[in-house]
Amino acid sequence: MEILVCIKQVPDDSVEIYLNSSTGKPNLDGISEIVNAFDTYALEMATRLKEKIGGEITVVSIGNESVKNSLKNCLAVGADKAYLVKEDDANSLGTNGVVKYLIKAKDDIEKILDKKFDIIFCGKEATDYASSQVGLIMAEQLGLPSVANVVDIEVENEVTKLKQETDDGYNIIETKLPCIVTVQKPNYEPRYPTIKTKMAARKKPIDELEPAEKSENIMEVVNVFEPAKRSAGVKLKAETAEEVVAQAIKIMTDAKVF
Repeated sequence: MEILVCIKQVPDDSVEIYLNSSTGKPNLDGISEIVNAFDTYALEMATRLKEKIGGEITVVSIGNESVKNSLKNCLAVGADKAYLVKEDDANSLGTNGVVKYLIKAKDDIEKILDKKFDIIFCGKEATDYASSQVGLIMAEQLGLPSVANVVDIEVENEVTKLKQETDDGYNIIETKLPCIVTVQKPNYEPRYPTIKTKMAARKKPIDELEPAEKSENIMEVVNVFEPAKRSAGVKLKAETAEEVVAQAIKIMTDAKVF
């Protein structure tokens, strides 16, 4: 089984980020760069599949030199090979640009390895600019079947059985290989690297790939807004529950909620 996992390096989403009032952009000073959370789920799912049926995992990302740190972390938790498409301004590409770069990277890696990928894993979305589009547009352009919001996978006799999370529950979908899946959070957490796997990852090379020809970004970010802050609530005081309810009803009536 030949597996490709597409990952993105993003600002640490566990830290609250505010807008820089002078630039109108997120203030990322002092914010660490990490692997996108949904991509870590995708890599963990791919690693569990490899451990079950065998194969090899290749990870690929787009970005500057710093992304190699994230790729090293991927090598320490299950990936066998890693490639970087060098692009210092990756966030300027837009969704279609990212897909164009990833398709060229996939083709280049297949030529280097002299193998074809059976499954391409992507996280369902990025935690910085969440479009949820890259994996699905990639599948469309490659003419491959795709399934979104996957939380479990089984492969048997070249048939892939995927468990897809929906608003109402789950779907079980079967598709032939090759295919592309985008991964939702499964019912397990990504593994942590050990000292041994970190040391082994340091010795593995991260080869650089030539980017695709940059095309015009058809999307422009005009403005970025912080979420609206919630107004303070109203405290109701009364001697009885009936009086509190009456006060609440009057407030809602005055606000024309009813």
